[in-house]
Amino acid sequence: MEHYTNRELSWLEFNERVLMEACNPDNPVFEQMKFLSIVSSNLDEFFMIRVGSLRDLVLSGAKGKDPSGMKPQEQLRALTARIRTQVKRQYKIMNEYLLPALARCGVRMARPESLTREQALYLEDYFTREVYPVLTPMAVDAGHHFPLLLSKSLNLAVLLSGKNGKKNDFATVQVPNVLPRVVFLPTQSGEKTFLLLEQVITMNIHRLFPGRQVLVCHPYRITRNADLTYDEDEAADLLQEIKKSLKKRKWGAVVRLECNPDMDKRLLDILRKALDVDDEKLFKVDGPLNLDFFMKQLSGLEGFDQERFPSYTATIDPDMESSDIFAAIRQKDRFFYHPYDSFEPIVRFVRDAARDDQVMAIKQTLYRVSGHSPIVAALAEAAERGKQVTVLLEVKARFDEENNIHWGHELEKAGCHVVYGLPGLKTHSKITLVIRREDGHIRRYTHLGTGNYNDVTARLYTDMGILTAREEIGEDAGNFFNMVTGYSETPGMHFLVAAPKELRPELMRLIRRETDHAKAGRKAGIEAKMNSLLDPDIIAALYEAGQAGVKIDLTVRGICSLQAGIPGFSENITVRSIVGRFLEHARIFHFYNDGESETYLSSADWMPRNLDRRIELMFPVLDPQVRERVMGVLHLQQLDTAKAWMLHGTEWTPLRDECSGERLNSQERLVPYGKTVEETSPEMENHD
Repeated sequence: MEHYTNRELSWLEFNERVLMEACNPDNPVFEQMKFLSIVSSNLDEFFMIRVGSLRDLVLSGAKGKDPSGMKPQEQLRALTARIRTQVKRQYKIMNEYLLPALARCGVRMARPESLTREQALYLEDYFTREVYPVLTPMAVDAGHHFPLLLSKSLNLAVLLSGKNGKKNDFATVQVPNVLPRVVFLPTQSGEKTFLLLEQVITMNIHRLFPGRQVLVCHPYRITRNADLTYDEDEAADLLQEIKKSLKKRKWGAVVRLECNPDMDKRLLDILRKALDVDDEKLFKVDGPLNLDFFMKQLSGLEGFDQERFPSYTATIDPDMESSDIFAAIRQKDRFFYHPYDSFEPIVRFVRDAARDDQVMAIKQTLYRVSGHSPIVAALAEAAERGKQVTVLLEVKARFDEENNIHWGHELEKAGCHVVYGLPGLKTHSKITLVIRREDGHIRRYTHLGTGNYNDVTARLYTDMGILTAREEIGEDAGNFFNMVTGYSETPGMHFLVAAPKELRPELMRLIRRETDHAKAGRKAGIEAKMNSLLDPDIIAALYEAGQAGVKIDLTVRGICSLQAGIPGFSENITVRSIVGRFLEHARIFHFYNDGESETYLSSADWMPRNLDRRIELMFPVLDPQVRERVMGVLHLQQLDTAKAWMLHGTEWTPLRDECSGERLNSQERLVPYGKTVEETSPEMENHD
């Protein structure tokens, strides 16, 4: 397809935008540290899923081209080169910018050779007490096969002098993940000085091999293919099939070996042979392997609040704190823009429904939930109180499969009817239906949203949702649940539009309607916000609309295969990406329609998987006040000059470089400052 950017290369451009936040002076240094860590975790997942699936295609002999015209092997070569450049820049930022900045704040990474005597004695004692008992050195020789190493585990490769003049021996030691990776040292100055656990073990590695001479010891890390494959058509029990596949994820083929540039060649040759690693899979990095310790241990250090984003407490509409939440919803549609608006009213909606004697049934879809989900607890309580509770729990939500299986079993024990997804489709819609008897009649209350029912990510991701008592919406919601839990065909809907059957044609109709308006000389325009824009048919329709004169303004956080601003082709299309404190996750679609504008929210991005292989929902914003607030957010982000990047063809440039005056940060404009909240940063490449 002409003017279509490869998906994987576009994702790497997104990860580059995240990386640039790690050296953005507008961000406090502890926030820069988080962004640097996020880049690493993003790349881990990218290798496990995207690179892993491409390698599978190459091994299968697939020669087909993606919509950008690239074959799998061509994509792998291009990705490998791009990733090497990105990782080199990541470690340059860490070594030359971030570590010195942290040192100025009083957090210093020590060098083993520069320890004081007091620190050396402390580490010797710490190793003896805490580390040594946990370690298990594993010899590799004729009688001991190379161990099956866990994906993403950190290990030490050790070369030992041979016995009686024989050849040298090899051993490997896993750095235990049950111990903190950051080991703080005693200091006289009060600074936070630390070494990493692998450094502590390396300093004492000789103690694991008494009677032998340790020649060299170097850390290494592997990443395995984690792209699950299972035959849904042949599986008699989808849940059991996924459980079986999850066990295989830990032991997939190695897709990446990470080590330091100075690793001894003898060790590297042994590892490459044992792990089947060619040059394309080998990545040498100038620093610690895996930078997640910045997020997991250093970012939460006490006493450094001035080096973080200011804290706040999300707002709650007083009406939603009233004794009768259902009366508040009957009064008018209630709109939420998380994390600026608290997620607590959504939790309370389900919890109050569980405890309300007039509530007869609760139906809900769940895609990703938190580890201690109050939503799940409320659903279980409702079932235990005798209410009819139906939960469509998506068991194929990547990397949350085990968590969702666990919660599914807990809900079943409580008496809920649990449907573990549908064969061939992922249920990605976000909808809750509460059925209540009032004055002898049935009334339905519905929550529709763009984000997961997850109280943790609701503090980190920007998402929108609506609570409504509109009867037509409630009737649509009932029909929707009957469709996904039973055998009914897609029913006619008043307002809800469902994928995979209805959403694609409806979006194409809405885009083409704007095209027809423009061709007829009427006013036309499209404004949309989403995580990813990838679908070739949608992109082709947008190109056609832009060429017909439709002004198109898109906000796309992550992958964008559309190429904007190309003279004579897409000059009527602008695309921006906002990367900041919160992960932009809401999906908003607005069509001008010659003045009779329509605004929608959705769980779906404009990607083939969302439109063709998932159960998704798009729903209209019917209340004028809510529509005004939704569009206000969209327009505010179009004015962002602090965190916005603009797409010019295939190149992204930060608007902050072009702004000479005071910069507008759209996220900061919305934060309700002055209160306190605990928060951590999200992984920017969300598990949507």
